[in-house]
Amino acid sequence: MDYLTEIKLFVEVAETGSISKAAEGLDISVSAASRHLVSLESRLGVQLVRRTTRSLSLTEAGQEFQRRCKSILLDLGEAESAVRDAMVQPSGVLRVTASLSFCMLHIAPMLPAFSARYPDISVELVSANRYYDIIENGIDVAIRTKVFEADSNITIRRLAATRRILAASPEYLAAHGTPGFPGELARHRILNYGLADNPRELLFQRDGESIMITVKPLLESNDGQILRVAALSGMGILVQPKYILYDDLVAGRLVPVLDAWDLPRLTMNLAFQTRSYMPMKVRVFIDALVERFRIHEFERLWTS
Repeated sequence: MDYLTEIKLFVEVAETGSISKAAEGLDISVSAASRHLVSLESRLGVQLVRRTTRSLSLTEAGQEFQRRCKSILLDLGEAESAVRDAMVQPSGVLRVTASLSFCMLHIAPMLPAFSARYPDISVELVSANRYYDIIENGIDVAIRTKVFEADSNITIRRLAATRRILAASPEYLAAHGTPGFPGELARHRILNYGLADNPRELLFQRDGESIMITVKPLLESNDGQILRVAALSGMGILVQPKYILYDDLVAGRLVPVLDAWDLPRLTMNLAFQTRSYMPMKVRVFIDALVERFRIHEFERLWTS
């Protein structure tokens, strides 16, 4: 076994906490794995792993060596990917996650052209209104409204900003009237998104004036499409990002309410694992999505 494979074995042992599991991962015998681990420690002249009959743990030197070896193996894997991607068509399974609304409105419509251009990329689209751990769940690209990530291993790239607005159907407004001031919302039926920050507090701003309104929703949901359907049926006034309602507003199915007032805006971002080399399948997907937003000028439409 060469030095590189010894390093791979050590990293497997460190991550699995088991020589037998590491041996299985590298398809070698347990006795061979043990011999090669001893060989690595002898070469370095330091103990990397504490072994007892019941447990296995890393020494302080082993922890530092694992950190550095893992980085080396990652760089090597990215170098191999870079060379391979330069020679072949982008391929592999691409895992993307976003809210149901974003998947419906912006990812699903771009997939036919994307798949025609990159037929060897298989897309796994996970619609969810919660944030998955990108690394733990093997996510390649996530669309989020977080402005930063606590994990330095995650890179954030801005995609577009959007206003949050209030809107209702013409039928609802005809029956219940149109509020002219934020305080009048107290007598209206509110359809509210429960996963927003402080969802029942709405901060309205106009010309330097700020008003905080607390609402008691008739309907609260964790999905914007449920609220949209409820608003279209005349159930009440909903609070949602403009990107979800834009087509309904243009078609007149929904009417803006208190449009002269601003609520805090949202910024949609792309989140992906920080790497010195980005896999080609990830790069071409991000480029395609960014280009779609540029061509259609979505931010201009959603912030006007």
